[in-house]
Amino acid sequence: MFNTTHRTNFRLAFIAIASAIALVSLFFTNKLVSQLANEERNKVAVWAEATRLAASADYQSDLTLVMRVLESNTTIPVVIVDGNDNYITSRNITEPSKNLNEFRHSYIASFKKKHPPIEISISPTIRQYIYYDDSILIKELAYFPYIQLGVIALFILLSFLAFAGTKRAEQNQVWVGLSKETAHQLGTPISSLMAWAELLKGRYPQDTLLPEMENDIMRLKTIAERFSKIGSKTELIPIPLNDALGDAIAYMRKRISSKVSIEVVNTTKDNSEVSLNLPLFEWVIENLCKNAIDAMDGSGSITITMSEQAKYYVIDVRDTGKGMTKSMYKMVFHPGFTTKKRGWGLGLSLAKRIVEEYHEGRIFVKQSEVGKGTTFRILLRKFN
Repeated sequence: MFNTTHRTNFRLAFIAIASAIALVSLFFTNKLVSQLANEERNKVAVWAEATRLAASADYQSDLTLVMRVLESNTTIPVVIVDGNDNYITSRNITEPSKNLNEFRHSYIASFKKKHPPIEISISPTIRQYIYYDDSILIKELAYFPYIQLGVIALFILLSFLAFAGTKRAEQNQVWVGLSKETAHQLGTPISSLMAWAELLKGRYPQDTLLPEMENDIMRLKTIAERFSKIGSKTELIPIPLNDALGDAIAYMRKRISSKVSIEVVNTTKDNSEVSLNLPLFEWVIENLCKNAIDAMDGSGSITITMSEQAKYYVIDVRDTGKGMTKSMYKMVFHPGFTTKKRGWGLGLSLAKRIVEEYHEGRIFVKQSEVGKGTTFRILLRKFN
């Protein structure tokens, strides 16, 4: 649980830092855009004054400087209109050959919404107005931080995916290696126990405890077989669902407290078959039952309901335990997550791996309420 919480806090801190960087970047970029916009308005004002001087000058005036000012504007789109918004002239605007009047009315209306006009007083009775748009530079600069943030976000996402993929591959290697080694280490003592059991049967054929000892030895053999299958190609065979559940539940009933009851409700057809690896599937059911027993503190009821949908068989495992909040629905399947003082927190993680990776099904928390219990749901594809 600590590791999961630590990872969650790290992710939240990372997102907070990235958001702060994004906000700072947006702030300074917007500030720069605002400063450039003010400079462009000053340039348009100077251009407007030059336009006024050119329009009001007589033939003897030297307009060399004025013309330089007018020609210097090569980036800012401007349009000059009269008091009734009738078009007079424009600069840095590419006009179409068709529907010219409609086009002019359109961009004049657009310019009016963006910036207040600059008035040109040609004479006491003649006034013109200049409307202008932002230059391409300002427009690109305004969009730049969003493009930059998008690139950064994409880079972070790809980094997370690559890191998660690498980490998952490492976890899989550790998981498989640990499972194989566990199976290997169990093999030798199990073989010895089987030999000792056969020896004891020969010496004490009437002993009633020896059959139970043999059952437990075979159980150890089954557990070793389960571990050996982790990471290997899993062979699935069609098995009646009721039989598969029955074997796992029968084993659990013999080894749980009398204060815990297990009830099975089957609404499927009697011959319902599903592709399973029986030892691994039984492991899933046992882990869910053990998890339920721990959640009930050794006293309560477990109800296992089998039903079917169009493409899936549905197995619901409901207990009367402590329950959980919705925030824990996904966390309970994370390796190492546990609310118990003892335990590795691998049971549900292992169950999820077996159901989803080896059987191509789904397992999730269907419903849970604190103080009332939890229902886990397994979906298994129907056997065709």
